[in-house]
Amino acid sequence: MRASRLVSLLLLLQTRGRMTARELADALEVSVRTVYRDVESLGAAGVPVYADRGPAGGYRLVAGYRTRLTGMTGPEAEALFLAGLPEPAAELGLASVVTAAELKLRAALPDDLADRSGRLRQRFHLDAPGWFRRPEPTPHLATLAGAVWQDRLVLLRYRRWRAPREVTRLVAPLGVVLKAGRWYLVGRRGDEPRTYRVGSVLDVTVTDERYEWPDGFDLAAYWREWTARYERDVYRDEARIRLTMAALEFMAYVFPPQMSRAARAAAGEPGPDGWVETTVPIESVRHAHGEFLKLGAEVEVLAPASLRDRFTATAHALTRLYPADAGSAGASASPASS
Repeated sequence: MRASRLVSLLLLLQTRGRMTARELADALEVSVRTVYRDVESLGAAGVPVYADRGPAGGYRLVAGYRTRLTGMTGPEAEALFLAGLPEPAAELGLASVVTAAELKLRAALPDDLADRSGRLRQRFHLDAPGWFRRPEPTPHLATLAGAVWQDRLVLLRYRRWRAPREVTRLVAPLGVVLKAGRWYLVGRRGDEPRTYRVGSVLDVTVTDERYEWPDGFDLAAYWREWTARYERDVYRDEARIRLTMAALEFMAYVFPPQMSRAARAAAGEPGPDGWVETTVPIESVRHAHGEFLKLGAEVEVLAPASLRDRFTATAHALTRLYPADAGSAGASASPASS
């Protein structure tokens, strides 16, 4: 462990130039005292590292010195594809490995290419989660990722949406997927791969039993097919509505894309009053009720009858809360109270 840290310290000085003891300690996640000891060890081993004194000082290597200790370990090579995704790498427990791999790669590059890689990091950033979403707690993600690497069966205690809510399953973990800021486990149970939301995993036990990788399984191809099927099957019903053109345009900003796109595609020509009729796919009457309420009085539900009845009940409830004469009653009461 210390030998790996010494190499990382050396590569930091080689790729970044002068660094203070505090900067090195923060980068290596150790104390400043440990940095002092490590620098002394490098000097004793013949590495030409020396300290510049003063407020702008720090440690640096003799000009022109370059180490060739840039051979990557297996885990570093496996983690290299996550170098541009520091937060997912950290969630998978690979943050330090990715940092070490990136340092070794930059140290092996010519100076002009190393500078370009640094500029790329400065100018491009990937933020995967959607707006107004906090990261979902995934305390078992690193354990599941380790089981994926080692081809080991896992025993999951999982919370799902239907009864019984908590179930225990023996799963062969085939891969993990990050989708819109949410982590998912793809695992085989029986003969078919299944998808589990990692945030819903309550407990996981990695067994000593290994599994054989299924012939022909492609994680990316499975995920494409599964997401397409999920999006297709979620909207099993449809509603017939009429709405203003302004509401139809507004749907693109506040409705799920599947609903807003379908509404625009099925919309007819506006009538004399400027309203149009269209058909919208819906998950359920309850879900559609909540979505269409976003459009206020600029939408009318025509079918199904159960959804129209729910809106009728909502309209009556709102009328009781906001009676037509409430404003005038309040205004007439004010002078008397003064």
